[in-house]
Amino acid sequence: MSERAGEMTVAAAFAGMRRVVPVVFKAGCPDCRGRFELAASALRLAIGATSRTTFYSFTCPDCGAAVRKPAGERIIELLTGGGVRTLRLHSTV
Repeated sequence: MSERAGEMTVAAAFAGMRRVVPVVFKAGCPDCRGRFELAASALRLAIGATSRTTFYSFTCPDCGAAVRKPAGERIIELLTGGGVRTLRLHSTV
């Protein structure tokens, strides 16, 4: 099979790519004190104008509690880099 100028076969497009390992995050529940790992899809990140409105949240897989924790710059970097869905909050003045 030949490649036309500007077009690639599927095999050529994926050549050199490695298998992607899913990202997991270690977390803990303040209610039940459970410790566990969560996939990026189980977390949500909200970025607001202040530290009070910037947080990540998840549901505890052990007790079902809704957990909300503050997110500083490093946490934001790790979560966004790991594929966590992000919501940017805008304030109305």
